[in-house]
Amino acid sequence: MATHSLTLPGHGQVDVTVDAYGAGHPFLLLHGGAGPRSVAGFAKTLAEGNHARVIVPTHPGFDRTHRPQWLTTISGLAQLYRALLDQLELVDVTVVGSSIGGWIAAELALLQSQRISSTILVDAVGIDVADQPVADIFSLTLAQLAERSYHNPERFRIDPASLSDSQRAAMAANRATLRTYGGTMTDPTLRPRLAAISQPTLVLWGESDGICTPDYGRAYAAAIPGARFALLPDAGHLPQIETPEPLRQLVWDFAETHATHRPATR
Repeated sequence: MATHSLTLPGHGQVDVTVDAYGAGHPFLLLHGGAGPRSVAGFAKTLAEGNHARVIVPTHPGFDRTHRPQWLTTISGLAQLYRALLDQLELVDVTVVGSSIGGWIAAELALLQSQRISSTILVDAVGIDVADQPVADIFSLTLAQLAERSYHNPERFRIDPASLSDSQRAAMAANRATLRTYGGTMTDPTLRPRLAAISQPTLVLWGESDGICTPDYGRAYAAAIPGARFALLPDAGHLPQIETPEPLRQLVWDFAETHATHRPATR
């Protein structure tokens, strides 16, 4: 774990907590509203299963990290992570974003950084699709959220009575941060702007996603020139937790195919 101090022109300095796993082809892995722990296991799986260096930043404000008052938007986070790639001097980066992290990844792709060779969106939110609304997660109980998030929710249910005061406070803080950045989880301007993405893009979707349906995912892919769409069976909104190995293979194969400097498999 390391802290990187980044400066965004016109704004100021932001400290970003970053975890890193493995060595090799660089991946920037962007977490969703459940926080960095929701992708940590997959980061290890990807790093151990392939010759990969996986960089996992914590979006400022999550896990009780500091968020400057001016940093309130998804586009601001995208600019922050472009600055992070510059500071780390990474090239040939594959960006993988889950849920709201996918929204950030889409905005990052629109910034046209030459350091990025491909983008992978995993059950991303952000676009507005008239007949496929994103679930209002802020109105859902933990049980209802599990029902919509997983193919097999029984494996992942959380008993609210089992949570400590500290855990409750952390979850509440994460939800507040998520609401600050994401609002209703959509930006009406995003879908038409996706036509400007020029880098190779893969859109992956859990077949049982009840937060944003596979048809929502298909609309996402259709809005990006040349994007591929693939369904993940036996997975919901968080395939990195439910089906990490099939997800790892799809992510690695796409990254390798579009790498500027082809990584060595193992």
